[in-house]
Amino acid sequence: MTNSTYLFKPIKNLVGQFERLIKGRLWLKVLIALALGVISGILLGPDLSLVSAPVVKTVTAWLALPGQVFLAIIQMIVVPLVVASIVRGLAANNNPAAMKKNGAIALIFIVISTAIAAAVGILLALNIQPGNYIDASALSDVSNAPLTSTIANGFPEISELPGKVSALIPRNPLASMASGEMLQVILFAAVLGAALLSIPAKQSKPLFDLLGALQDVSLQIVSWAMLLAPLAVFGLITRLVANLGIDVLAGMAIYVVTVLLGLLIVACLYLVVAKLTLAQQLKEFFVNVRELLLLAFSTSSSAAVMPITLQVVEDKLKVKPEIARFLVPLGATINMTGTALYQGVATVFLAQVFNVDLSLSSYLFIVTMAVAASIGSPATPGAGIIILSMVLEGVGIPAAGIALILGVDRILDMSRTALNVLGDVVACTTVQFFSSGNTLETPEETVPEGAAG
Repeated sequence: MTNSTYLFKPIKNLVGQFERLIKGRLWLKVLIALALGVISGILLGPDLSLVSAPVVKTVTAWLALPGQVFLAIIQMIVVPLVVASIVRGLAANNNPAAMKKNGAIALIFIVISTAIAAAVGILLALNIQPGNYIDASALSDVSNAPLTSTIANGFPEISELPGKVSALIPRNPLASMASGEMLQVILFAAVLGAALLSIPAKQSKPLFDLLGALQDVSLQIVSWAMLLAPLAVFGLITRLVANLGIDVLAGMAIYVVTVLLGLLIVACLYLVVAKLTLAQQLKEFFVNVRELLLLAFSTSSSAAVMPITLQVVEDKLKVKPEIARFLVPLGATINMTGTALYQGVATVFLAQVFNVDLSLSSYLFIVTMAVAASIGSPATPGAGIIILSMVLEGVGIPAAGIALILGVDRILDMSRTALNVLGDVVACTTVQFFSSGNTLETPEETVPEGAAG
């Protein structure tokens, strides 16, 4: 036996042990993909200038293809899964009083947590003052930056409210599904689920069974898509780092740290609530949700990971399915705690950069708009920037200042999405805790009253 054989045998054993370690552990594969993506992005990025820009653009475009396919598959299946999950969640619960109680508890929890998150963001920004670390020479570039989104001027007029309320009702449900208007889709599914409860069970059972099959098929497609998750994360992170570069991120470091610190504080508050509302130990809870949070971080979309959120909440956290299947799709649309915190920090940050004095009423406006604008905002990457533009206009800050934070928004978008998803999970455990005894155990075996006959 040669020396080379002795040399490669330990390496082969090490590789084998590593393969056994990551086998079946999606969260570990995603972490490895994240690390490799950062390293590859640095090697391809403008900081080292090892590769020409046109080549980098081509290479990163191809590397990001699995990620684009992954997101496309998930987004393709989100709407049918939302409809099937909400209708079955409502129709499986033959206790209308419990259903109203669950919805009320969820709404109160979401509004309070969103307001707290926005307040935490404001207080952190006021104390850390990240805007004071920005070179004033950057203002000349920012002030001339073009606006890329429609700006809303504060609260709508009283006369406009009836029209805005009526616009929430989907006049054409298929059009709402095609355009991804998730709040309208949820309302349509809720009406359909309520209608199933009001007609004879013999007539509702076929549609109920059809939606059950649709839900199972959707989850099967998601399980196929998850095979692409590590490759998707690697490609998306590589393209992100390669395009931004390290220098671009360094100048906004204090602002980024402020947002991340705020997200960490709110995450700790969520963990406290989870400890109080769930029988599991915090360590076990974290193990159960780590894959979900990593995927939320890498995709920047609450909607994209919603099928995985449903599986985690039902299978690992043992939340009753009729609660999970109603609240997870709802939370992915209106529970934007991380986005609200980000708006609080970003607004105060830009006010400091532009030397805009904010009054107490301005801070109250920021919190109120953060809560109001988060409800119904799209659960897709970059939605926070659109909402932020409304808040900035309302307190007199040039919305063109958004250009100053666009360079680091992608990283912060990934982080706040992870917090949004954690909030969806904790909302489910909270509702189950306060409504214990009012819900059913196994909706897979439960059909609307009398449907069995």
